[in-house]
Amino acid sequence: MSRIGKQPIAVPSGVTVNAQDGVFKVKGPKGELTVPYNNELTIRQDGDTLLVERPSDAQKHRALHGLTRTLVANAVQGVSEGFTINLELRGVGFRAKMSGKALEMNIGYSHPVVIEPPAGVSFAVPEPTKIDVTGIDKQLVGQVAANVRKVRKPDAYHGKGVRFVGQQIALKAGKAGATGGKGKK
Repeated sequence: MSRIGKQPIAVPSGVTVNAQDGVFKVKGPKGELTVPYNNELTIRQDGDTLLVERPSDAQKHRALHGLTRTLVANAVQGVSEGFTINLELRGVGFRAKMSGKALEMNIGYSHPVVIEPPAGVSFAVPEPTKIDVTGIDKQLVGQVAANVRKVRKPDAYHGKGVRFVGQQIALKAGKAGATGGKGKK
């Protein structure tokens, strides 16, 4: 039995769920999400918990069991609590600010970079060097955060750029032979 797939999913109060015909719908205080799933699996509500069950131990069903449970759990958590990914800017003069709903970053280019958030995602800039990406869809929040980071990835020699909070960058050594001499004597 799948260790992840057999775990029950707690449904908080104020969240309504409906699973039928391969579509799982969840509605909560932060919004509404729809998750498609293989209709050979069953999602059963037992009081204030959800259980994802598979019909057999076939390889296909085993593969989908844990995946479906995780997608359903992420949807339930998203509509009740939401997801936030924190980014930080490292570099001299690197800063970010809000321009309406859009994120405007000055990160070493000759022009500011403006990123419009897609529907369901919002940006916040608590400090000029910190960016928060927030939304209810975990996959979309992660993709938008990755796109923001991609504008200027941390450089391997100095570590300057946009990084996830807590991310460690393995810095490369500079030129080892730079001693100022013309060569060996």
